[in-house]
Amino acid sequence: MSPDVVLVRTGVANVASVTAALQRLGVEPRLSDDPAVIRGAAAVVLPGVGAFGAGMERLDAAGLVTPLRARVERGEPTLAVCLGLQLLGLESEEEPGVPGLGVAPTRTRRLTGAPRLPHFGWNQVEPDPGCTMLTAGEAYFAHSFRLDDSPALAAEGWSVARSLEGEPFVAAIERGAVLGCQFHPELSGTYGAALLERWLERAALTLSGGAA
Repeated sequence: MSPDVVLVRTGVANVASVTAALQRLGVEPRLSDDPAVIRGAAAVVLPGVGAFGAGMERLDAAGLVTPLRARVERGEPTLAVCLGLQLLGLESEEEPGVPGLGVAPTRTRRLTGAPRLPHFGWNQVEPDPGCTMLTAGEAYFAHSFRLDDSPALAAEGWSVARSLEGEPFVAAIERGAVLGCQFHPELSGTYGAALLERWLERAALTLSGGAA
């Protein structure tokens, strides 16, 4: 049985495509910005499209910073997409001085190697051997910034998948039942659908007390 999934209402995300992708997998997600709901949810999706500063401002105003941070630190099933992934980090060049959630020990930098920004398109994803949810395949990206490929990620238990657009960059990270994707799994065809299904399965296993 799939877990109850809550989509965070960030105010800077198009949740329609994420909702549709989950519905195709038999999940009917709920939309909420209530801290108590996010705190108690079986599984949470943090989507995001837009600016880092606006995203963090919305989370802070809604009182969601602490419950989201706690979820990731405890390893509770959480999926962060695009800007959502960047919000997991310490800070971003896009909005100097604005702290992120700080649960991933890395910073967001501009994607300097791309021939044009924003970068829109399909890129190959290559996971490290430690990845269990992330597999090799093509995913759809829409971004101008990317996480630093910091050694601190591995030191804190994160496994990394990478991609290439003029320069190597972090395509996704995972740790236990927490998954963060720079690409849009909900727009990545069969590759993305299979990844979402693996995350839902991991979430259900974690909630049942099985090994992550």
